[in-house]
Amino acid sequence: MAIANKNLKYLRKLRGWTQEEFANKLDIKRSLLGAYEEERAEPRIDVLEIVCDIFKLTLDDLLRKDLSDNKGNYLAKRRALKMAGGRTDIAFVPVKAAAGYLAGYADPEFVDELNTFTLPMLTGGNYRAFEIIGDSMLPTPSGSVIVGEKVDSIDEVKNDVPCIVVSRNEGIVYKRIQKNGRQKNKLTLVSDNPIFHPYTINAEEVIELWQAQVVISKTGSQQRWDMAQLGNVVNNLQEQVNSLKKRMN
Repeated sequence: MAIANKNLKYLRKLRGWTQEEFANKLDIKRSLLGAYEEERAEPRIDVLEIVCDIFKLTLDDLLRKDLSDNKGNYLAKRRALKMAGGRTDIAFVPVKAAAGYLAGYADPEFVDELNTFTLPMLTGGNYRAFEIIGDSMLPTPSGSVIVGEKVDSIDEVKNDVPCIVVSRNEGIVYKRIQKNGRQKNKLTLVSDNPIFHPYTINAEEVIELWQAQVVISKTGSQQRWDMAQLGNVVNNLQEQVNSLKKRMN
């Protein structure tokens, strides 16, 4: 099963997963996956069936075809399935795939292997969806999915527009963008939750910008401010104002 062993390693790297991540999906130990990839053991049929389900392959493809030598055929088939009916497919980047996305965002093969979905109100554009975690953009709740449209240049973004910002040092974050007229090489990223202080990054660190178009969250997960939270926000803002006054004096 040397071909199947090679295909396991190729498919894992194609998706940007570590051996640990792939092993968890296959419900096996990382050491066993390592043995498969290094051709020290033959993959079990039940494991290969799970791989087929994940990558929409047949056992014949996995056992007989060297997928690394047939990238065009394999990926062309996957793209054809996704584009059936003229849909605009939106690739989805969950939090667990964020690290892999930073490494493979510019690799068409990696992006092609992300799960996709469609929205009837979004057609004819270049869209991508990102899962966000944390309270920095409340009232948008943690766990929401932000669907953004690709922005080719920072100059196209207006101030205070919410965007998914993909950068080398900060990773994937959801923030409002403020451009500095005096320092065009700087961007300030601002949270909707004022408890979180704005911070500045170098514009050259940004590798992708996706302007938010749709927010998807579970029913009942919408966050609301209570009086205690509002009191904390007011106190925090007052502290920031006092700090600014001290700097100016």
